[in-house]
Amino acid sequence: MASFAFKQFKIDQNHAAMKVSTDGIMFGAWLSLDNAKNVLDIGAGTGLLSLMAKQRLPDLTLSAIEIDELASKDASHNIACSPWPDIQLHRIAVQEFESSGKFDLIFSNPPYFQASLKGENAQRNLARHTDSLSFTDLISSFLRLSSDCGRLAIILPSDGAHIFIKQAQSQGLFLIRQCDVKTTPLKSVSRVMFELSKVEQALVTESLCIYDDKNQYSAEFTRLCRAFYLKM
Repeated sequence: MASFAFKQFKIDQNHAAMKVSTDGIMFGAWLSLDNAKNVLDIGAGTGLLSLMAKQRLPDLTLSAIEIDELASKDASHNIACSPWPDIQLHRIAVQEFESSGKFDLIFSNPPYFQASLKGENAQRNLARHTDSLSFTDLISSFLRLSSDCGRLAIILPSDGAHIFIKQAQSQGLFLIRQCDVKTTPLKSVSRVMFELSKVEQALVTESLCIYDDKNQYSAEFTRLCRAFYLKM
């Protein structure tokens, strides 16, 4: 699939290894943009999450980082052709990224296969494995780049999410929001969307099922994502 049309923008994905996915759309719709003014997207890929955030809150000051040359080519094109060409895209590793201002919200749909077998496609491996962006690097980058009240939002497979949350808590961060995601009602939790903060707050827990028992998008998933999908 070379392109994916949304209600207010289009994603061309001719070059990026990781294409638009249900995970990404769901996460972009779930993100809390409350009190967000200066925002950073780590591992922007095609630019999907950045564009979703700007559709929801056009006044955001938004920076995006993407290390992969081909993915950043797609992201640059998608941002330029969107209603929000002011998104600042940087082709750099987050470990090397510097910013004059601190970010109050950082979000990422990060590489997540920590120990699985790698295929022959080197670009796809970079996008899917944590070699280029370990959990430790992501947490330390958040601590370095975020404001005193900064929040970090992530989506990961459930096993990786629990590892990440433990590592983050050991670094003094607080879990403030967690959404357990099932594909269908009878399946176990496969993804976790979660938010961490430098400031302790009461934990809000949620659950979401993508498909109902008739294999149609569930009412809750449709409510979450209807501002973006053309056919909702």
